[in-house]
Amino acid sequence: MASDNAAIAGGEWHPAGSSRSVEAHLVEKGGEIAAVPVGGERPLAGAGLSWLEISSRVGSIPRRVTFPDGSIFETWDNEGIDRYLAARGRGGAGMVHWLEQFRLRLIVIVLLAFALGSAVYRWGVPALVEVAVVTTPPIVPQLMGKGTLEALDKTTFSPTKLSEERRREIADGFARIAAQSPAGAGAYNLNFRDGGIIGPNAFALPDGTLVVTDQLVEMAGGDTEMIIGVLAHEIGHVELKHSLRQFYRAAGMTGLIMLIAGDVGSAVEDVLVQGGGLLALSYSRAAEAEADRRSVELMAKAGYDPAAIARFFTLIEEKLGDKSDTNILSTHPGTPQRRKDILDYARTVTGQPAPEGR
Repeated sequence: MASDNAAIAGGEWHPAGSSRSVEAHLVEKGGEIAAVPVGGERPLAGAGLSWLEISSRVGSIPRRVTFPDGSIFETWDNEGIDRYLAARGRGGAGMVHWLEQFRLRLIVIVLLAFALGSAVYRWGVPALVEVAVVTTPPIVPQLMGKGTLEALDKTTFSPTKLSEERRREIADGFARIAAQSPAGAGAYNLNFRDGGIIGPNAFALPDGTLVVTDQLVEMAGGDTEMIIGVLAHEIGHVELKHSLRQFYRAAGMTGLIMLIAGDVGSAVEDVLVQGGGLLALSYSRAAEAEADRRSVELMAKAGYDPAAIARFFTLIEEKLGDKSDTNILSTHPGTPQRRKDILDYARTVTGQPAPEGR
């Protein structure tokens, strides 16, 4: 090389689109960066620094300097490249190499990433859930309700064995209570099923489909008013969109964004129609308390005993024990505190005084 060539690094030069290699030096020559063959003077390629693409440093992986004509100079001399770039105010090692060199910083960044993820889950997801609930097109709850009921009918439920007279009696009471809802009786559809392994239960799907099992009706005996109170509770879940919120929480960020954006494509539709995710959900304590209060309000408006649902929890405790975690649809734990809260709220709604001594 000529004496006026400032050596930067040694390596190999590869012509554009060829695997052929020439042992060469990367030098600064006449204000340009050039690849000069070992033992030669004539540059194989050259260009100003601003015209070159220089790969970032990643550990000890060879660096690649790409010339405008597509030829490449490859070198293992990362330190030489870094020194030259630093001298020209371009900085040397890349971010990945920097992180590899400072593992403590990498640990800190990972911890910050976890903290950010936790914050998104704690505040971001609930915010997206509320946006999704507001922007949900009618087809989504319909798909959820249809898919879930069909799945249960295929795997768990059997046709009801209740007499037509008993079903009519409950349905009439249900229509009376549903009429008190702002959506009106037409927004709800009551279904009777033999619950099989699910046993005594009632639940509501986001589209207003309600199901009550034969076993719950049998457990209630002749207390139709108590059954109506339970169904009023389920109407509360629909009114307050609890099922929809639970499904969106399970759907995760991607599903929420797709649904908010209106992209209910085949993948999302498959999830909705299958309905399996909905069955794994249970309402929060706050949601159950809201639905309990709504039951009290609807029952009072319809002229029923507003605290009738409290008798349901008494039955669960006496006949079944507290079964709140024993099956996928058991979202009505019959605890003394919950029964007490219902009775207290019923007295508030009806204006009755609290019992003496309290």
